[in-house]
Amino acid sequence: MTLEKFSTLFSSTNIKYIQLANRIGLAPMTRTSATPEGLATEEMAQYYTNFANGGFSLILTEGTYTDDKYSQGYFNQPGIINEEQINAWKKVTKSVKQQGAKIFVQLMHAGALSQGNRFTSETAGPSAIKPQGEQLGFYGGSGEFALPKEMMEADIIDVIKGFVVAAKNAREAGFDGIEVHGANGYILDHFLTDYTNQRQDQYGGSLENRLRLPIEVVKAIREAVGADYPVGIRLSQAKVNDSDHKWKGGESDAEVIFTKLVDAGVDYIHIAEPNAAAPAFGETGPSLTELVKKYTNTVAIANGALGVPNAAEALLNEGKADIVTVGKAALANQDWANKVKNGRELEEFDFQKILLPQASLKEFEIKPRN
Repeated sequence: MTLEKFSTLFSSTNIKYIQLANRIGLAPMTRTSATPEGLATEEMAQYYTNFANGGFSLILTEGTYTDDKYSQGYFNQPGIINEEQINAWKKVTKSVKQQGAKIFVQLMHAGALSQGNRFTSETAGPSAIKPQGEQLGFYGGSGEFALPKEMMEADIIDVIKGFVVAAKNAREAGFDGIEVHGANGYILDHFLTDYTNQRQDQYGGSLENRLRLPIEVVKAIREAVGADYPVGIRLSQAKVNDSDHKWKGGESDAEVIFTKLVDAGVDYIHIAEPNAAAPAFGETGPSLTELVKKYTNTVAIANGALGVPNAAEALLNEGKADIVTVGKAALANQDWANKVKNGRELEEFDFQKILLPQASLKEFEIKPRN
């Protein structure tokens, strides 16, 4: 009865050549639980394995830094820039895949929103404009964001090189694919956003120019990893420090952004919105994920307020997304997929219990699940 009710949610699908047993993914979530040197730990391996064992067919890791310059966003964030970090991740990928799930690494450059970088005390962005808002306490920050230095052309080249090296390392570490973090105000979204990018060169001004860096990153990664390796990108309008931001051009901006990124070589677009089913612009109209479906033929992944199984099923069943990812509800229910499949009650997400005082792994999250 339950499987019939959620028949689309539990139907199989593909990303590129990767087959998924169902359409349920784990959303990428920062957990600041790596070693100070950026190594994935045994606890992280168990944590991700629990979700695979709990029925999630696609595991997306937390944002993972891409270079030893400006990319790291938080202390105790994992990286994938050297052999030691590659080997640490191998334990995670092996364990997750033994449970039958697929695991993609999310590659992240924090840019001006960095609030903890062991390589430098300086931050960098498209323009020397201080980010609005304050740092996130549960990720270890405090006070206002620093004023970033404006990136020179050499810095931009370093960003691209970092993503390329990290992508190659991801393949070596056993990941099934890559998700480029282009959302939430981090470096690629920072360049895309009009009010944070005041550059006068080819990376600033028009939408096409502001989109140049994300496109160059995707193209460079695609060339580095080959045509057969899945590469996706996560996009959002909202940022960690500006939850109300919307693309100024509305649907016309969405059309340009989505089509050009697909042309650049992405195999899926993962949309993160507070409510995945809500209109993208204004009171009515399609959601951002629906616009991915409207303007491209790529895989559309939806994230945002989809921890309620009926909402996730409805979005998929109506053809408004191809895959859903679950975040907060997954933290409360590492076996969310199995619970839904078997008609079992879901636990409520408790922000205080799970993410405070630090958004790091708690003992109850890393115990093996039977």
